[in-house]
Amino acid sequence: MAKNPLINNIDELEEMSRQIRRDIINMLLISKSGHSGGPLGMADIFTTLYFNKANIDNENPYSEDRDYIFVSIGHIAPVWYATLARRGYFPLEELKTLRKINGRLQGHPAPFKTHGVPGVEIASGSLGQGLSIAVGTALGLRLDKKNNRVYCINGDGELQEGQIWEAIMTASHHKVSNLTMIVDYNNCQIDNYVNNVMNIEPLEDKFISFGWQPITINGNNIGEIINAIDYCKSVNDKPTVIIAKTKMGKGVSFMENDYKWHGVPPNEEQGKLALSELEPTKFGDFI
Repeated sequence: MAKNPLINNIDELEEMSRQIRRDIINMLLISKSGHSGGPLGMADIFTTLYFNKANIDNENPYSEDRDYIFVSIGHIAPVWYATLARRGYFPLEELKTLRKINGRLQGHPAPFKTHGVPGVEIASGSLGQGLSIAVGTALGLRLDKKNNRVYCINGDGELQEGQIWEAIMTASHHKVSNLTMIVDYNNCQIDNYVNNVMNIEPLEDKFISFGWQPITINGNNIGEIINAIDYCKSVNDKPTVIIAKTKMGKGVSFMENDYKWHGVPPNEEQGKLALSELEPTKFGDFI
């Protein structure tokens, strides 16, 4: 499969991640609508998957040999769109159309076949459903004796939903070892901190008791992300989960670890301040 433009140097991966954060801010400034905190916090995860670890082909997004990446928390769409554009799935110029009428970059992603963008597998907006789809896909691939891996990105607040745990039980029962779940654990959801709304701890112990192999990492450290994904690939008797401790609003000081930035964009003054903190990169802005 086509591998360009892969990045194998951690310093360059970090620079691409910073560029994606700049793209997120610029997209939100143009649209005047959208989610800020979660997308900024997940830039390192998306950069590592799409530019280093996942088996994907931007020129043939739906190749039968591809790894499947499901984003169950669809509201973090800006980081996904910026990553896909930087990876060559669609033109960078199109990032200007986030949440615009008749545009493909909807507030919650839609598949290419339904006027969405290439690389998006499913519509995701209503939380709690993505892992069920990922489990079914991973089972189907195993039945077909295929080596594709399946990744599913979920939120920590999303783990408060019952369907998630039904999917977790199903994956364990069938020993779906070609599945890796990635939990964006920033302890922030739309109206408070996760541990105040409904505490999900002890999370590692819960996954172990459900028959999964967990690994907890700093989700904003690209070296740790790479090592965690490699580790998950080595587990062949059970599903794996990366509990990624991220910072909501990572890289923008006044947004970091503040749940109030879950679902609002910066105004013009805040956007300029955010961009001043996220230094320009060699990759260049799309505007």
